[in-house]
Order: sequence, then structure tokens, then C-alpha cells
Amino acid sequence: MVLAIDIGNSNVVVALHDGNSWSQVWRIPTITEAEAALFYEKRLSDLLMEAGVLLGPRPRVVVSSVVPQLTPSFLRLAEHLFGQPALKVAPPIYPKLKLQIDRPNEIGTDLLANAVAAHHLYQQDCIIVDFGTALTFTTVTGEGHILGVAIAPGLKTAIASLFQKTAQLPEVPLTLPETPIGKNTEHAIQSGILIGYVGLVRHMLAEIRREVGEQYIAVATGGLSSILTPLQADFNHIDPMLTLEGLRIIAETQRSE
Repeated sequence: MVLAIDIGNSNVVVALHDGNSWSQVWRIPTITEAEAALFYEKRLSDLLMEAGVLLGPRPRVVVSSVVPQLTPSFLRLAEHLFGQPALKVAPPIYPKLKLQIDRPNEIGTDLLANAVAAHHLYQQDCIIVDFGTALTFTTVTGEGHILGVAIAPGLKTAIASLFQKTAQLPEVPLTLPETPIGKNTEHAIQSGILIGYVGLVRHMLAEIRREVGEQYIAVATGGLSSILTPLQADFNHIDPMLTLEGLRIIAETQRSE
């Protein structure tokens, strides 16, 4: 049994894998205020108690974080709840994985988890597109070599930036409009960002393949991977659980050694 904790900029995803499937998945908003440690201790303890996790066999806990100020709190919390250290996904364990990392300190642990999962699941050259707080493109060879990453603002980040940096533009829902010609302000923003991002993703996939080869399959993941429906045919696989699968594989790989 594996308990995966993926600490992202927008959400903390906590998920339990019972050996067959992800039986529980919780999303908790990411906060970094002074009371964050107490908030997460109470929230996570309640969720795990309600699910019976604290009463059964101890799971293997694996933690990935792109929010450094929260990492120590979750490591302490995991050890307090289960009486054993959690596995922190970090550069020291990378050489033990079937991936070649040129600059280990530069790659986010969520992107590493994506690469681990894609490499184990598909064993093919692939481009992983993660629709999260950031929109990322990670290029991985069939041998498990991460060639590089491209990063753009995510959908929510782009919309929030317009809302925060302009005086008259509102924050709008992530709904794909039927036409690119906006009839009102909300429609105009949805068109520019959501329809615009369809073109961004297609162009990036084309440019990456132009450099590395047309054989690279495209894999989509992330909480927002289902919003841009016109892109569904552009992906060979759409797997919102890819990051969690990577964390599970890492945890199981490290346990077996």
C-alpha cells in the first residue's frame, strides 16, 4: 500500500493506492501561511481517519513537493502519523531510477514522477504535457533519458494573471467557448486563453517533434488535461493520474532495494 503526497502550487494531492488501484484521492488547497502546518495536520489526520488508513497496515509514504516551505511539515506529519520516515523524492534517489538526468537539481519532482510513469507504462519516446499551475512539456526517450522541458503559464495562471494585473478584466471560468470571436469580456478572455492554448500546445508538440522525431507519442496529464477537448485527438494517452503513478512506482522501486 502506498500513500502518495504531491505538493503542488495550487493543490496538495493525497492519494492511497491499495495495491490494485487508487482507492482514495483527496485534493487540498495549497496554503503557505504561518498556520499551514496545523491546517494540514488536522485536515490530513481527519481524512485518513475517516478512510480507516490510520487503523490498518502502515502504507509506504512518498512525498513530492514543488513548494519547499511545505516539505518539512509534511515529512514530519507523515512520520508522526505512521511512525516511519516518508520517502522524499529528491535528486539523491534519481540515480537509482531508470532515468538519466543531466541536471538533477533543476527538474521538478512532479515532472520526474511523470517521466518515471511514462517510461514504465509506455517504454516509448514520448512528450508529456502536464496541464497544471504551469503548462509543461517533458521530452523523454524510450530508454528513459529526459531530454529537456519547456514551461509556460498554466490555464488558471494565465487567467488569474489577467484578473490581477488589469483593472477592468474579470476572473472567468475555464469553459471552452464555441467561437474564437468573443461577444463579451468573459467570452473574449476564454477565447484568447483556452482556444489560444490549443494552438500553443499543438505548435509546441510540432516543434519538439521537428527536433527529436515524429515517433514521439504525446501523453497528457494534470488536473486541467480534460478541459481543452479539441486536443484529445492530439494525444496518444490522457492520464490524469500519471504523476501519482510515478510516485507509486518510485516508492515501490525504492522499497524493493
